[in-house]
Amino acid sequence: MNQEWADKDYYQILGVSKTASQDEIKKKYRKLAKELHPDANPGNAKAESRFKEVSEAYDVVGSEVSRKEYDEFRDAVASGAYAGGFPGGGGYTQANFEDTFPGGFGDIFGNLFGGGGRTRARRGSDLETTLTVSFADSLQGIITPIGVNGDFACKSCKATGAAAGSQRHTCNVCGGSGQLVKNVGGFGVPQTCNQCRGNGFTIDRPCNDCRGVGAKRETRTFQIKIPRGVKDGSTLRHTGFGAAGSNGGPSGDLFVKVRVTPHPIFTRKDDSLEVNVPISIAEATLGSEIEVPMVTGGTFKLKVPAGTPSGKKFRVKNKGFMNAKGKIGDVVITVEIAIPQKLSKAAKSALQEFADATSSENPRTAFLERAASAPRIVVED
Repeated sequence: MNQEWADKDYYQILGVSKTASQDEIKKKYRKLAKELHPDANPGNAKAESRFKEVSEAYDVVGSEVSRKEYDEFRDAVASGAYAGGFPGGGGYTQANFEDTFPGGFGDIFGNLFGGGGRTRARRGSDLETTLTVSFADSLQGIITPIGVNGDFACKSCKATGAAAGSQRHTCNVCGGSGQLVKNVGGFGVPQTCNQCRGNGFTIDRPCNDCRGVGAKRETRTFQIKIPRGVKDGSTLRHTGFGAAGSNGGPSGDLFVKVRVTPHPIFTRKDDSLEVNVPISIAEATLGSEIEVPMVTGGTFKLKVPAGTPSGKKFRVKNKGFMNAKGKIGDVVITVEIAIPQKLSKAAKSALQEFADATSSENPRTAFLERAASAPRIVVED
């Protein structure tokens, strides 16, 4: 916590109400983070600044624990708890609320600062990326590498921020809280300690790779498991693959949005596959047994009854793919009568002979009768 807790309304920054549920806050943050992420707005300083602001807000109110602390602190400020100011006149003092409010606000403020006068651990930010997989891989599931850009724990210093052989020391200015309190017009305002930059500690020799931050922005490759039967547009959560936490906090999570490339002939509906299969006029009229391809390779036989109309659907059990629960789905086959574009003389003669033999059977008779019996629209001149 620092002065920003008193100055900033994190609910307003995220565009949610103070009474919003944790799920509502999370959904709104993910939406804003996706829109404002630096990777989606290269060179846009305004978007980057807003992204940091939104991330900061979510770090606080995105957790039930820190949100409760934030709300209690804001309520205490609103009730005039700081009206008498803090020790130290117009200067700065260490943020030790246990001494300032013994037995009173100490429990609240002690928790705000992580307890024991130390800056509390903070969870790392969540990261998002998109992965495109083939139709076949989406059905059978795969383990695939994916490159992710983010602020990950520095490998050189193992996230300590200290160079080899160097040590961290409790900040002698803020006492390890990472905060100082300044009395401004009788109002005690917490501010980040300039000596340790809010970390609560100083380092003899900072790590050269991360410059003492403990995290380094880079692209790392992870092996991601794509479960069997994943759908296009699904978002998969991989715990601990996000940005590094601070002060010993855990890493955030990685959210992977899956895009599935279309199959040449198959489409998917829930756990079933759908395919359109062309048949000839003779096969539809006389009936036939046709070959239907399988997504796993090979074909199977489908019996088409005589007089089958174009657009007729057939459902075949257990010829689809195995879902995540181990159940094999169905295949829905739609037959479509293919009209030949070119005919040989013999075929044309045979078709004409067929047309002559069936000329008395007009397929539009019932259709025209229904049209004639329908109410007519009178068009006035």
